[in-house]
Formats: sequence, structure tokens, C-alpha cells
Amino acid sequence: MFNKKTLFFGSATAIVTPFSGEEIDYDALGKMIDFQLSQETDAIVVLGTTGEAPTIYEREREELIAFSKERIGKRVPLIVGTGSNATSVAVRYTKGAAAQGADGCLVVTPYYNKATERGIIDHYRAISQSVDIPIIIYNVPSRTGVKIPISAYEALAKEENIVAVKEASGDLGYLSELIYRCGKELDVYTGCDELILPTLALGGKGVISVISNIVPSEVHSLCTDFKNDDIEKARAAQLRLMPLIKEMFAEVNPIPIKEALFQMGFCKKQYRLPLCPSARESQIAWVLKGYSLI
Repeated sequence: MFNKKTLFFGSATAIVTPFSGEEIDYDALGKMIDFQLSQETDAIVVLGTTGEAPTIYEREREELIAFSKERIGKRVPLIVGTGSNATSVAVRYTKGAAAQGADGCLVVTPYYNKATERGIIDHYRAISQSVDIPIIIYNVPSRTGVKIPISAYEALAKEENIVAVKEASGDLGYLSELIYRCGKELDVYTGCDELILPTLALGGKGVISVISNIVPSEVHSLCTDFKNDDIEKARAAQLRLMPLIKEMFAEVNPIPIKEALFQMGFCKKQYRLPLCPSARESQIAWVLKGYSLI
């Protein structure tokens, strides 16, 4: 029997995938992972949206998971993005990640072909029943065209290893209803950096974050301060981060955050099409200087 428990509280970094030429730059990835661990990040997510997962080849997925698992060890949970719009592929990715020692999997809703409520439920049940590690449902309607009905969450909460939700719709009313109706069975993390404090205030467990690629300690501390009842300090941190958050989402993620990491010396300025270099280099530099990051 699988016992539901919180996979992490606080900030999980949806880490960028660095490239060098046609290959993944593992030297740069190792440097970024070490930076995260040194700055008290609570979990690391690989092969998510921020990691340009749609353009990572299957052989690269296995190599990247193996490298990340070895680098992280057991210091924090390793969560692997294993979603696909083909259920059979998502099952294969999830089983593969579990076999490689992932502590959990982040599974986005089927995109483009979409699904009815019944199809969403059957999709996640097929995935969850194929493994015995925790599954996080990922709701991001702006990218998938699908907004999961709350009633679907209620049905999926009965699956013993579906333990959490990454909620990235940006809709606080929807988030509130999700936590009200399912919060006892499902941990809820925001996928919106501008909503970390509101999510915690409503009973969420934290954030799967983009900006923590560059300010991991600050995002971790925001969550910890809230947990320790220093609400004013957490509020001040959320507001202080807002200009940085705004700039990191001024273009399609992960274009700005990878540009920021380049300017900070962590990786090369390389993307896989259809993503391309930022048109806001100077604006990003100006904001990073304001936070003393460069």
C-alpha cells in the first residue's frame, strides 16, 4: 500500500536544460544543480516546461535523469516531467523515470488533442497505476488548452499515488476551490511565481518555480518564513520579487530565464527551435543588476 505524504514543502526549481551545440551541456547542468543545492532549494524538477522537454530526445531523457539523480543523490527530491499527449508515451516515460530512481513525476495534461473529463481521469489513472512513486498532476491551460475540472481532481485524489497538483492557471478562485475540495487528499503547489504567498495563505505547500533558477535562496526563504509565521517577511519577499518575476515572463518561458542564467555565467545562450534567443537582453540585464545578480 502506498502511503500518501508530502513530497516537499517550499520551493522546487523547474531547472533549465543547458545546451552546447547539439548536445546537453552537462558541465553547465552540474553547476546549476550544485548552485541549487547550496542555496537550500527544496526539490529539483527536470524535463519540465522550463527544461524545454518537448525538444529533448528520448535517449537524452535517460541520460539527463541519470546525471541529475547521481548529482543530487538523496539531498532533495528529484522530480521528473513525464507528460505526453499520448497516454502510452506518458506511461513509458513515467515507468522509465521510476526505474531510474526519480522521487516523483510531474505529468502535464494531454495537449493539442486535449481530452474530456473522462479522458483526463483515465489518462492519469493509467499513468499512476503503472508505477509506485508519487505523481503530481500539472494543470497549465495556457499551454495545453485544457483546464482540469475540480470534479476530475476529486476522482483522481482516490488514486493512492496521485499526491499533488502543480496549479498554473493563475486563477485564484479556481485554486481556492481546488484546495477547499481536495486539499486534504492532494498537496497543491503553484506554478505561478507571482502567486507563491497567496497559494501558501490558502493552504498550498509551495511552488514549482521558474525564478528560483536564479534566486533559489530567496524563494525558499519566502516559503520558510511563511511556515514559521513570519508573514510580514514573506509578504515583503513576494513583493520584492515582483519586478524580477515580471521580466522573467515578458517572453515565453524559458527564454528569459535562460538569458538570465547566461548573463550570470551559468550556461550558454542556446535554445532548440522553435525557441530562440531573447529580444530583451538589455532589459533583463537591467533587472538582474537591480537585484545584484550580475
